[in-house]
Amino acid sequence: MIADPVVRWLVTALFLLGAGECGYRVFVGRLSWPAVVGGLLHGLMAVAMAVLAWPRGAELPTAVPLVVFALATLWFVALTLGQRVRRETNLYYALTMLATAWMYASMAGGVFAVPRGGAGGLGVAGGEHGAMSMPGMSMPGMSTVDASPGLVTAGLNWLCTIFFAVAVAWWSTSLFVRRRASPVPSVREHLGAAAQTAMAAGMAIMFAVVL
Repeated sequence: MIADPVVRWLVTALFLLGAGECGYRVFVGRLSWPAVVGGLLHGLMAVAMAVLAWPRGAELPTAVPLVVFALATLWFVALTLGQRVRRETNLYYALTMLATAWMYASMAGGVFAVPRGGAGGLGVAGGEHGAMSMPGMSMPGMSTVDASPGLVTAGLNWLCTIFFAVAVAWWSTSLFVRRRASPVPSVREHLGAAAQTAMAAGMAIMFAVVL
């Protein structure tokens, strides 16, 4: 969970904005069935990440979300390879689902954590659940020991933070690029760009918190 309540509410609002747009797109727009599945997966991802920012959310089991978002990654990889259109977008969606799965894997219990005393072996934060201690995040009801993320965990979290920070810039400017081709973008394009920007910002903040 995110310890700072202001950041926690900000992240929640960003992800709920994204989830709301996904629901609007699925239930109002006339989409193909792969687009419906993709929209539902995005909405589920947004809700899952919003829940993870809260104390009770951090205590929930991680195995099911981990499997779901791993399968969602494979879904978007299949779309990337099987469709000739929107390949870059589907690849981005696949990476987003993979990052969500990685977040849940990191929360599952000391993935690649290394004790401060030195490398060699998995350093897992103490407590009855054996969850990993992360700077900026707290696990209610769990005692912790002096542990730090391993190089692999830290490196992947940095990579995800930078990736989603770049994605925020990319999605926020995509609408201006569309305006050159079409002077009057549709409401759906406005909402879509805003939702993707919001979710990318939420992901960047979540990964920045655990650095």
